[in-house]
Amino acid sequence: MPPHTSYARFARPLAWIVLVLAAVFGAAYWWSLGRPVNLPDSPTARIACVSYAPFRLEGETPFDPHAFVPPERIDADLKALSTRFDCVRTYSMSQGLGAVPDIARRYGMKVLMGIWLGRDPAANEREIELGLAAASRDHDALRGIVVGNEVLLRNELSEHALAAYIERVNAATDVPVTYADVWEFWQKHPALAKVTDYITIHILPYWEDEPVAPEKAVQHVADVYRKMKAEFPGKEIMIGETGWPSQGRSRRNASASLVNEARYVREFLNYAATVDMPYNVIEAFDQPWKRDLEGTVGGFWGIFDTQARPKFAMQGPVVEEPRWTWAIAAGGVGVLLFLLAGSIRRRWRGVSGWLALALAGFATGTALAAHARLLLFACRGDVEWSVGIAVGLAGGLTALSVARAIASRLAAPVNPSAVAPSLVERRRLGIAWTDVFTPQRFFWMFALTLYGILMVFNGRYRDFPIGLFAMPCIGFFVLALLRTRDRALMPLVEERLMAIWLVLLGASVVVQETGANAVSWGWLLLNLALALPVLIAWRSRRSPAGAV
Repeated sequence: MPPHTSYARFARPLAWIVLVLAAVFGAAYWWSLGRPVNLPDSPTARIACVSYAPFRLEGETPFDPHAFVPPERIDADLKALSTRFDCVRTYSMSQGLGAVPDIARRYGMKVLMGIWLGRDPAANEREIELGLAAASRDHDALRGIVVGNEVLLRNELSEHALAAYIERVNAATDVPVTYADVWEFWQKHPALAKVTDYITIHILPYWEDEPVAPEKAVQHVADVYRKMKAEFPGKEIMIGETGWPSQGRSRRNASASLVNEARYVREFLNYAATVDMPYNVIEAFDQPWKRDLEGTVGGFWGIFDTQARPKFAMQGPVVEEPRWTWAIAAGGVGVLLFLLAGSIRRRWRGVSGWLALALAGFATGTALAAHARLLLFACRGDVEWSVGIAVGLAGGLTALSVARAIASRLAAPVNPSAVAPSLVERRRLGIAWTDVFTPQRFFWMFALTLYGILMVFNGRYRDFPIGLFAMPCIGFFVLALLRTRDRALMPLVEERLMAIWLVLLGASVVVQETGANAVSWGWLLLNLALALPVLIAWRSRRSPAGAV
């Protein structure tokens, strides 16, 4: 029996298995996002204190030196927040935020007023002057003054300079004064406790150096709080920031999702009800501007979205994606489009080809829906939207063209003696192509390699674009399975080099995530799906036994 005949005996069933799994996974993924998840109920819908920043609309950012939030806007925000929160925490006094204490008083709310400190001494002076004026003017509305937020974490001031600012404010007012930073930085700078009236620590399980799974996050908070109470006996300790993001990349086993945000907030409130502990939750509204600093995840820590709508209820089941049926519909549209395209210049006959096109179309439609959902949360402007839409269309067109070739291989050819020219024909445009799919395959290998480098060396804030790369990676893998006579064609040298890099980069991401991130394993599988056929063809061509 010729070698390529025995190869085809298991290649065809495996190709069908991959096509079916891709379609089933697409449906199961969206179903899992749409099913209600039972979570512990919160003991109350009210929360003691919440971080408030009004920069929630498109284009708004505190980095704009000319930004100013009118009092009417703050009034509307605090009126809405007063129904759920007893207190708001602010972070600076400029850009109109100095009006917060007076407006909060009207709605019976207290304010944990922030004075922003950084590298600029002149800006620090302005903040302190505004803060002290507000402390005198709105004394009865203030619960405390936070002089500096994560200044040590950002390495913008020394401990000595920070302590001098804190002492200066503390000497000028009888409002309790504190400094807020990640809890480890209080351990590194315990002397600051001597110049503050109380200690404000940030405990964000998602952002820990060793990320904490959402199921264990509140226990982690409780453990850290007990540890800090023991290290600073007799000093009141407030949790100044705690929360969970509803969107963004997973960090090891800490998955950013709406369900996990709801789980964390509810479980934290249950814990807070059992201890005498002042706390503040981050944050009131989603902040799109933070995506410039922290990627997608930075913009989705709010309990309310950018339109001031609650993102989840405090009792009952929570649904991750209520619009999941639209993704299933996108799969159906994919089926119709692929079947229509498959009827054009068809060189095969029988049911097998149509079934292959239907499976590929459904999988592609659901993958494009996942890509669109990522764009909805991640894109920060017209450029990113344009690029995201363009590569999504390119992925869909690649999947379509590859699916047609797959269908022709799985179905009975009209002319049995004909060899599919799309797989063995070589073209020349300055270089010798391995086959007519070389340009498309080269593009996706290059794109995946480039993004893989970014993920390995600067991946903290980068999403996993699984939906985008699933289409070409799975498509080219199935097509490679169905090659027989042409399987020994030598890939381009650039393809061979990129294939090696794809394996190394995909494995590196899994290692960085300590194997705990399920999404990173999916990322590795996509890298392997695109790389292994190239490496196998290379090895087969080099081996005398592989020549067919």
